[in-house]
Amino acid sequence: MRTLELKIPPAVVGLAVGAAMWAAARYGPVGNFALPANRLIAAVLASTGVVVAVLGVAAFRRARTTVNPLQPGNASSLVVSGIYRRTRNPMYLGMLLVLLGWAVLLANALAFAIAAVFIPLMNRLQIRPEEKILAARFGTAFTDYQSAVRRWI
Repeated sequence: MRTLELKIPPAVVGLAVGAAMWAAARYGPVGNFALPANRLIAAVLASTGVVVAVLGVAAFRRARTTVNPLQPGNASSLVVSGIYRRTRNPMYLGMLLVLLGWAVLLANALAFAIAAVFIPLMNRLQIRPEEKILAARFGTAFTDYQSAVRRWI
């Protein structure tokens, strides 16, 4: 899997996971369930996810640093304010919340299980490689931040 590190855009990973969730709900033999107010719950989760991700992007823009997840070595500054005081990865957390909203809308247990796969995928393919690069680039400033703020929530 090392050859895939920092090679697949996180949005593509999110879309692939979302497509797998849909396929499981549509073609899977079991797992569908009734969920009252699923549209409302899905909308709240997905909307919250979009807001969290946008706050992450906005903080990067304000700091005038790269938002390109495939080139974390191009970061010109370490962003630790705003939403980054609560999570080190608001853009990925936002994607996860959107996927959870999608799982709620699909109302399928297997869709939830597939959504959970997004976490180890992002940890392995994106977040850990980013952390290595940021630690090398920003030294103790990053490692102090890393110990103070959780990776997801």
